[in-house]
Amino acid sequence: MCSVPQGANLLTEIIRAEIGDGGPMPFARFMAQALYHPEFGYYEKDTGQVGLRGDFVTSVSVGAVFGQLLAFRFAKWLREIDGPVRIAEAGAHDGSLAGDILEWLVANDEPLFERLTYSIAEPSAKRRSWQAKRLAKFAGLVEWHDSPSDSPEIRGVIFSNELLDAFPSHRIGWDAAKRDWFEWAVGWRDGGFHWEPVDGVDAAWRRLLPTWPSELLDVLPDQYTTELSPQANAWWRAAADKLTVGKLVAFDYGHGPDDWPAANQPDGTVRGYREQKLVDEVLANPGEQDLTAHANFGLAKREGESAGLQTEQFTSQERFLNGTFAEMLKTAPAHSQAIDVRQLQTLTHPAHMGRPFRVLVQSR
Repeated sequence: MCSVPQGANLLTEIIRAEIGDGGPMPFARFMAQALYHPEFGYYEKDTGQVGLRGDFVTSVSVGAVFGQLLAFRFAKWLREIDGPVRIAEAGAHDGSLAGDILEWLVANDEPLFERLTYSIAEPSAKRRSWQAKRLAKFAGLVEWHDSPSDSPEIRGVIFSNELLDAFPSHRIGWDAAKRDWFEWAVGWRDGGFHWEPVDGVDAAWRRLLPTWPSELLDVLPDQYTTELSPQANAWWRAAADKLTVGKLVAFDYGHGPDDWPAANQPDGTVRGYREQKLVDEVLANPGEQDLTAHANFGLAKREGESAGLQTEQFTSQERFLNGTFAEMLKTAPAHSQAIDVRQLQTLTHPAHMGRPFRVLVQSR
């Protein structure tokens, strides 16, 4: 056990000691500790990270409209399924989105609400307590599970919002001379963390690499960097395997099936956020800032299809939400009157969340 200097970042000392014992660690391990350490991880702190006064804004923090539109869309899908149905959410944070969805359903579709169970996949006891507090009025309706693998089979909708980008990711680089990939690991030197290239011959992330054509690899610059997340892919596969009938849906920002590797991101997509600003040093002060890397929708699509799902839609959040609102205007105009148009504009504006955020829908 290492001694901790007074006033030091405790998580920094924990990670530094692990590197001291085992050598440079994969960034996926660093990211997992920085975000999910049970005591010092960024997402384990109830410090108001989300929203205009926090470190970053999400579709949920814009207001209730995101949940209202999802509830309308999910309800249409669920009505096509007979008997008991489920909505299963992963990455529910403090339960706000679940609350917005359930509030809309109980007010607007009581017959569906009466045959619905809402499941939340949440391994963190701390976050479960936040969610239970937010959803207290729906206590008899909501269930918690550690992961999709631990949940019952799902007849209904499994979805996530800004979850895939928060799974720990490996940073990998291209060695043009060797025509092979290596891994950017995290080491410790001169009182700080630093990037260190290591051999990745036996790494699990190699199984995710597509067979890119030689003409593409020929033009990749030396040390071109991107990310791979075996954990995100494993989650998508587990969710797909649990879906017996219905939809599997993800909202996130990331690479589409046809735009990866991305020529305009030669240094990869790992980003840190603090007080609404990009953080230059993503390895500094672990646990004190958000860390993300682009979701990889192409790999998720491939994983779902290998599990027998059909890909129905891959589109922008702008098109998905505007299409949902247009359908609401046409088929349920009374419901549309409750939609805050300013919130909808923020969610769908191309320069805000409309274009960068994308939606993948698969079904069984």
